[in-house]
Formats: sequence, C-alpha cells, structure tokens
Amino acid sequence: MAMTSALLIGLSKGGLKGLGIISVALMALVYGAKVSTGVLIPLLILGDILAVVYYNKHCKWSYLKKFLPAMLIGVLIGVWIGKDLPEVQFKKWMAIIILLSVVIMFWRDRKPNQQFPQNWLFGGSAGLVAGFTTMIGNLAGAFANLFFLATNLPKNEIIGTAGWLFFIINVFKLPFHIFVWETVSMESVALDLPLVPAILIGFILGVKLVSYINEKMYRNFLLVATALGAIIIFLK
Repeated sequence: MAMTSALLIGLSKGGLKGLGIISVALMALVYGAKVSTGVLIPLLILGDILAVVYYNKHCKWSYLKKFLPAMLIGVLIGVWIGKDLPEVQFKKWMAIIILLSVVIMFWRDRKPNQQFPQNWLFGGSAGLVAGFTTMIGNLAGAFANLFFLATNLPKNEIIGTAGWLFFIINVFKLPFHIFVWETVSMESVALDLPLVPAILIGFILGVKLVSYINEKMYRNFLLVATALGAIIIFLK
C-alpha cells in the first residue's frame, strides 16, 4: 500500500493532480493519520522537485502570488491546532476535509457558467484553507485545484504553477514536522527510501499520460479522483 501511495504521488506530481488525495488516504491506512503526514513530506518534496524542473516554464507567478501568502498563514494555524490533536480527531478532520473538497469541486463543475472571483480575496480565502488542510493532513490539493480550475488556466499551466506552490509549501512545513510535531525523523526517512523508485516511475508515467488528456477530460479526472479518495478514507 505504501508503494502504491508513492507511485500515486509520482503520478500526481507528473500532472495527474487528483491522485494526491488517494495517496494520502493510503498512507494513513498504513501508518496512521498523523504519523503518515511525516512519512509523506520527504516523498512529496522529491515529487515537487521533479515537477518544478520539468514544468517550470509553465508556471504563472501572478496566480501563485495570489494564493501563496495566505497558504503560509494557513500552515501556521494548522501547526498550532494540529500539534496536540488526538489521533481519532485527526482522522475525523481528514475525512471531513476530503468530503468538503469533493462537494465543493462537484458543485463547481455542475455550474460551468459560474464565475469565481479571481481577486486577492478569493485567492486568499482558498489559500488560507489550503494551508491549514495541507498541514493537518497533506490535503490541500483539492482546494488548490478549485482555485486553479476557477482561473481557467490550461492543464500544463495548472501543473507548473501548482508544482512551485507545493514545493515552497512543503519545504516550509518540513521544520515544523521535524521540531514541533516530531513526525519526521531518521526512522521515517528510512521508511521513505525504498519508495523513491516508485516516485520516479510514477512521475514519468504521469507526464506521459497527461500529454494524452485533453482539457475537459483533465477537469473531470480531478473530480473523480478526489471523490475516490473520499471513499477510501471513509472506508477506513
């Protein structure tokens, strides 16, 4: 299950963004909700590095600036709330967040003519929630997808901008996992090492598969993958 999760992380960072939630859910099944967040961080950063190198030219920094500052604040809120959150409560938060993500994204897709505001207030609100959710469960992907889908950016620009966004955020989160939550340690890194090849393979496959997917199919894929992640976490 951990190897499958790592493969899905690679696929997600390669461009199939909706698979991130499924990988988080699988890791939670293997290691527990809170411990899994620390196991995931080094793997996510590796995938982020691959993404920013490959998709760098597609990054739209103007959109990143609308989303990133509030997301950093959301991470700090997540650090404070999540530090002493019991395991049972942690799992409930993860389940609620995924379900909320699915509802929001399906609602958005059913209203194709509905225009989300693209000003600092919308980006800031989405960023704040995404920062909080990424800290307590690595679950910011759905909220970030909502923001990027609302901008109507092409798929490669979504992937490139999201690549830089999550690289910055995950590096920012790393010290808190090491020194505050103590979920990243030599032991957790040792668990990650055998999973590295799966990240690399998944990324290569993700890049290849994205090239065959048109814009409408890509949008539908994000929605279906998010819903599947919600089902997995609730079955736990």
